[in-house]
Amino acid sequence: MSESAGSSLEAMDPGMTQSSRPAEMRVKGRWVSVPVMEVNGDQLTTRGKWLRIARIRGEEMREKELENPEAYLTALRNDKDRILKADIFSFAQKIPATQPKYPYPVEWESVAAIPLASFKQWWEGLPQESRKNVRRAQKRGVVIKVEEFDEKLIEGIRGVNDDSPMRQGMKNAYFGLTADETRKRYDEFVGRCDFICAFVGEEMIGFLHLVYRGDVAAILNLTPKPSHFDKRPSNALMAKAVEICESRGITHITYGLYNYGNKRDSPLREFKIRNGFKEILLPRYFVPITNWGRLCMKAKLHRGLIGNLPSSVISAGVRARSLWFEFKNSQTPV
Repeated sequence: MSESAGSSLEAMDPGMTQSSRPAEMRVKGRWVSVPVMEVNGDQLTTRGKWLRIARIRGEEMREKELENPEAYLTALRNDKDRILKADIFSFAQKIPATQPKYPYPVEWESVAAIPLASFKQWWEGLPQESRKNVRRAQKRGVVIKVEEFDEKLIEGIRGVNDDSPMRQGMKNAYFGLTADETRKRYDEFVGRCDFICAFVGEEMIGFLHLVYRGDVAAILNLTPKPSHFDKRPSNALMAKAVEICESRGITHITYGLYNYGNKRDSPLREFKIRNGFKEILLPRYFVPITNWGRLCMKAKLHRGLIGNLPSSVISAGVRARSLWFEFKNSQTPV
């Protein structure tokens, strides 16, 4: 493992810059200003309070894999103004690069992906119930369209997000957003994304936000209206996404993680399994910047609670949290 400071900033890529200008990020439903460091056009930000882990902002949507991690490490080690105060730098390889390329401490990130050979192969590999759900959507009047990012789409997205204040047992962070807030949240990848939308008549009842990363496509959002669950819009949206990806020569479709740490059971995970997603393990590197970062890595604290607690404890905590949010929401005056 390389822990040397490497070459000086002056000797590095001339395109590399550092900046203490804040950037706006959405955290727990609120827009907040956070410090960033710019390196080779990428924005580095940190998460955590007592242990600060630096990552590339929007890393999971990058078109290309990180090619020169040492430049980023050198910038963080030379952060004399303590812009980020990073203890650890973390980055991952891009699918399908499953073999470690770098001599840094590595762990395995569980990515949910569809290795896409053809729509036919994907369709025939689905469980019978999943195929039935796509047909149910069609029979119940669901029409799938790819929409332009305009004011009409923004209002449609707002309608979907405002259908319920709860999502997957948690407070819906997108509930009640204004048109400007919604535009700000969804316009980042316009130009290399598609908004695949489900309609019944004129009503938009779900959407899938698909971002293209070269020969990989990433599902950033898949959001149906709970009030139209019986029409199975999510299944119809998935089928259309796979069809579009086949036509574009996409080799993999990703949808977040397959396993989140030691958390194994969730409705979202079951949905992914029923719609053809497999677990692909990608190298994720955690490189200590400070002595505190080294100590925390030895104690495995960089994995967080869901990376250290037993699966049974996590499941109990998730159920308790869901009950709490449901109770809290039931007490809110209408």
